[in-house]
Amino acid sequence: MKCGGCVRSVEQILLDQPQVKNASVNLVSRTAWVDLEKDNSDIESILSSLSNRGFPSKIKPSKITQPTSLEEEDIFRRWWQQWRQLVIALFLLVLSVLGHLAEGGNLDLPILGTLPFHAALATVALIGPGKAILQGGAKAALSSSPNMDTLVGLGVSSAYLASLIALAWPQVGWPCFFNEPVMLLGFVLLGRFMEERARFRTGQAIKQLAELQPDKARLLNDNLQIREIRVGALQPGDKVQLLAGDRIPVDGVVLEGNSTIDISSLTGEPMPIEAHPGTEISSGSLNLEANLIMEVKRIGSETALARIISLVEEAQARKAPIQGLADRVAGNFCYGVLLLASTTFIFWWQIGTRIWPEVLNASGQGLIHSHEHGLHSSLGVGAETPLGLALQLSIAVLVIACPCALGLATPTVITVASGKAARRGWLFRGGDVIEMAASLNQIIFDKTGTLTIGRPLVSGLLATNKPERMLQLAASVEQNSRHPLAHAILQESQRQKINLLDTISSQTFPGRGVKGVLKNIDDPIRVGTLEWLLSEGVIFNSKIENGLNNLQENNASLVAISEGTTLLGFISIADQLRQDVEIAIDRLREQGIKLSILSGDRREPVEKIAKQLKFSDKEIGWQLLPEEKLQQLELIQKSGKTAMVGDGINDAPALAASDLGIAIGTGTQIAQDSADLLLLGDRLEGLPEALLLARKTMNKVKQNLAWAFGYNLIALPIAAGLLLPSYGLLLSPPIAALLMAISSITVVINALSLNPS
Repeated sequence: MKCGGCVRSVEQILLDQPQVKNASVNLVSRTAWVDLEKDNSDIESILSSLSNRGFPSKIKPSKITQPTSLEEEDIFRRWWQQWRQLVIALFLLVLSVLGHLAEGGNLDLPILGTLPFHAALATVALIGPGKAILQGGAKAALSSSPNMDTLVGLGVSSAYLASLIALAWPQVGWPCFFNEPVMLLGFVLLGRFMEERARFRTGQAIKQLAELQPDKARLLNDNLQIREIRVGALQPGDKVQLLAGDRIPVDGVVLEGNSTIDISSLTGEPMPIEAHPGTEISSGSLNLEANLIMEVKRIGSETALARIISLVEEAQARKAPIQGLADRVAGNFCYGVLLLASTTFIFWWQIGTRIWPEVLNASGQGLIHSHEHGLHSSLGVGAETPLGLALQLSIAVLVIACPCALGLATPTVITVASGKAARRGWLFRGGDVIEMAASLNQIIFDKTGTLTIGRPLVSGLLATNKPERMLQLAASVEQNSRHPLAHAILQESQRQKINLLDTISSQTFPGRGVKGVLKNIDDPIRVGTLEWLLSEGVIFNSKIENGLNNLQENNASLVAISEGTTLLGFISIADQLRQDVEIAIDRLREQGIKLSILSGDRREPVEKIAKQLKFSDKEIGWQLLPEEKLQQLELIQKSGKTAMVGDGINDAPALAASDLGIAIGTGTQIAQDSADLLLLGDRLEGLPEALLLARKTMNKVKQNLAWAFGYNLIALPIAAGLLLPSYGLLLSPPIAALLMAISSITVVINALSLNPS
């Protein structure tokens, strides 16, 4: 694919296939994202239909499984081919310039100034570096899908054939211009090479993500022997040794060892996580401190890293609605340019030079000046006949037209934005999602797991004597329990680095608590509800009653601890706000977005959080079932574009029905699958940053589209001779080719300048 016209053609070919429901084509990555009617659709027939129409195609391999060496070899081969064509074209261009100098007497090499020499240069340029352009353009034209190659091919071949005619029959009355095909191809190939280099940078994000997975893994077999194998050979259940400094090859669970894991490459989280037996770790993360033994859980396309890459690729393939206009224009652009070139030729040949006969004498004042020596001149400069001038201007129209800029304007920005967002842990599912995110004016939050952490944590300690000892006894008794409150107590003891005591025996009383006997402790330890402890003969200590009232005000769950009949104190456990939630909420309000909370939780905790985050009573709802959340969402949607942020199963219907569903990466799988924007990790602060990136992205898209449309609207009339009668100005084809190349490069460089922060 060379231009926006190609994009339109490929999409139409795909949509004409009966098994294809929808197709989205990306000019930057040269990929098509296709929705099929059935999973067993005939892919080969789809690929054949594209290849037969001049677009050789194949199934895109997964970045996470494709061997790096093969990928690099393919990239090297394509770069070498382009570089070789460019070097030959530029060498021929230099010889053409030397020929002009020799022809003007400025260089003492008479043979270089002869017409046969220039004719030979043009012939070599066409059958060498220009061959692919001519073949591609002809094939596209014959399949009724003209593209950029068609326009350039017509331009250079017209100049070449006109020069041959002038050389063979001097009586036709126009000069030879064999230098034009050489200069045209040189500038076009130079522009394409620079564009390709810039375009290559837009796809670096996916490559960098793929490189997070190592090629090798240290497999630990049943005999405790370690051998290095390919990551692709790992299977679920295998045991892998991770050394300090190793990248984690696949998803798994830590079996042995304690270390810290850097997950910033995947989620953007700046702080590493603690890894110990039972901790789930994801591929692409970095083991920082110590050796670990991990059991493989997910491999290949099922890993977290592969899923992230897949989402980014999907995002880059799915178009933004704003791109539709550019694609429609680009799809018909080549037909319009051919019509304009034909009209220009006929007008200046039959009409223009009769109305303004002086243009034949003034046409030498072009935007590029060349020497005129006998029969050899720059095309149209000093044209003595209407036919010569008409040929000059029509070729300039063909060459200056740039559907590439139109085709690249949107996908380059979407590709860059999707990649940069992924490196920060924000996964947009497509250009349409980015465009919607940029236009949001309302956001609805779930409470549990979204504004809050979603799991109970110790929020306070109230002890009659030593809080550390009370926590130690409680955690020691609870260390074998699976209750969420027990997990919170154990987590707090680990945070405070408290050593646990050995448990001799323990007994669970469902709904009430746990009773245990600890080594070197004479009396039994009870951990549970105050009512249960009092029923077991524990004596209530009135000295801590005031403190107990303060703990209860926070709507926390209270766990009482006793040693024998002595009440040691209380531990309050509650679901707490995310650390960055207040910053995130404030930034969203600064962006002018209206916020509200819809929760299935009880009224008291919802109102408490709403008060902390400065939500009014009209902006909150509580004890809502999934269908009730959906009804509330539909009412709010009537006043503007609305996003829903959630993490649970009960949020999935609202996430799917909202204009933009946003899921927290630590939430349930169904919530993540229902969402359009996925925030990996625990940072809600990433939400206002992601929305800001979406708005910056759409601004870049609008800038690119304005440039692409504006360039063609201004350049094409000038190339057609609009300024020739009044100012004697015309565009020579080489300058036209250079401007065309600059137009494409400009939109790519503008996209690369996108700054997420």
